[in-house]
Amino acid sequence: MTDARNDQAQRSATPLPLAGVRVLDVTQVMAGPYACMLLADLGADVIKIEPPKGGDQTRGAMGFKMKGPDSMGFLNMNRNKRSMTLDLKTESAREVFLRLAKTADILVENYRPGVMKRLGIDYDTLREINPRLVYCSISGFGQSGPWATRPGFDLMAQAMSGVMSVTGYPGGAPVKAGVPVADIGCALFAVYGMLSAYIGAKATGKGQYVDASLFDSALAFSIWDTSEYWGTGREPEPLGTSNRMSAPYQAVKAADGYFVMGATNQKLWQLLCNTLERPDLLADERFGTVALRLANRNELIPALEESFAADSCDSWIERLLEAGIPAGPILTYPQAFDSEHGRHRQMRIEIDHPIEGKVPNIGFAVKMGGTPQQVRRHPPLLGEHTAEVLDELGLSKDEQASLADAGAFGG
Repeated sequence: MTDARNDQAQRSATPLPLAGVRVLDVTQVMAGPYACMLLADLGADVIKIEPPKGGDQTRGAMGFKMKGPDSMGFLNMNRNKRSMTLDLKTESAREVFLRLAKTADILVENYRPGVMKRLGIDYDTLREINPRLVYCSISGFGQSGPWATRPGFDLMAQAMSGVMSVTGYPGGAPVKAGVPVADIGCALFAVYGMLSAYIGAKATGKGQYVDASLFDSALAFSIWDTSEYWGTGREPEPLGTSNRMSAPYQAVKAADGYFVMGATNQKLWQLLCNTLERPDLLADERFGTVALRLANRNELIPALEESFAADSCDSWIERLLEAGIPAGPILTYPQAFDSEHGRHRQMRIEIDHPIEGKVPNIGFAVKMGGTPQQVRRHPPLLGEHTAEVLDELGLSKDEQASLADAGAFGG
């Protein structure tokens, strides 16, 4: 057996950290599904509860169309899950859901505040039948406060949290971050909260309510920016690619384009001047300290770019790295995934799908030596596991047929 096969066999035989943990995924679009996929990657039995007509919105109404009914957006955020359809507006589906909730360790939902209560499946209701349940609500602005009932997407969270006020270039139009930082950040914070609550429930037998919002998560990313504001009283402004704590630390122009570099302390600054063969910059009083270089950044960067203009990005990156100065190219996503390092880190993986064949997926961002994450299931077809889950609940075929007739699974 080859080393690769040995590794695969070992992974398959290794119990995952969340094996045996059941998660009900009552979410759609991004933050909720991504959070639940992270739990599924760690071994949790994630059952995605979807409306019968269309399922998760990202299957078809949004995302990037594939040859089958599900978009690439859905396929990239829902691996390792099972899918069950339930029309939660019907009493028959609610009865099934309550039965399922008794078996769950964690429930995740991202409806607007108040919807789950109207459906009769809110935390206060479910903890009566399952006291150990960890119940996580993901929303735009949280479950309390003046903005709680507002609909909220990543864009609104970025705008209203201050993220857009520091993104882009000085004097330019408002710019959002290129990736959905509020959505993805909220997913990560939600997982952190859910797993903490789950550990507590294991110890005490009592679950708890976890309130995660895009707004709070976006604000939580403002460590540097709030340090400037609270430390100096100055409102942070957009700085393009540069940094509010040190200079030079940004994209700079070479003969054939831009690359990034950072000389954030005195040692790196001396190495940079030596590499550029610019003793004049090292002797210039305007650039003598970190604080002075930051204050005189508008003069510093053009002076550096005079030297960088003499050679290509690749050449300068090589020379800077040899000198011990952090530097790198500005890559596209295809270039990053297909780079030698990207391939080595396995950040693009492939999943076998019954309709699409080989489907690309984002790899596992954290590599775990003892309990490595695994792809155990393809992103599920809509309702693919409904009958399987009903069987596990002990419902007979006659009972399942009766529920179907009552509209529990859609009509």
